[in-house]
Amino acid sequence: MKSVEEITRNMAQAIGTQTYIKHISGAFVFTDGVNQLRADADCHWLVDAIASHRRKEYFQLWELKTDLENKTAVLTMKEDSDRPELVRQEISYTNFPIEEMRFYLKEGGYGTAEDWTECLVLMLPSEY
Repeated sequence: MKSVEEITRNMAQAIGTQTYIKHISGAFVFTDGVNQLRADADCHWLVDAIASHRRKEYFQLWELKTDLENKTAVLTMKEDSDRPELVRQEISYTNFPIEEMRFYLKEGGYGTAEDWTECLVLMLPSEY
């Protein structure tokens, strides 16, 4: 796992994506920035947790709030920041090093006009 400073620096550079990676579940694709975070913070489990809920909302705001001292976290999903939680998962142990993390999962797609694939796309806020 990289340091918090390295992770934060790499996330700040994520402003778009060249590649969409299909999650093994087929629930969505994710961006280069999400993939970099998975590698830097050793948190493949986090993307898997989001995929496991298989929600259909057009726009999903996923938030991970980590209690760094107790090494626990809560993962939630809302349709927007001012809406009630639709998903709440308590995580009894994590070594995720960042106190608060947000992801957007929204309808989108990738490809050319002739070969467009519509799907849900998981991204960092800076990639939105």
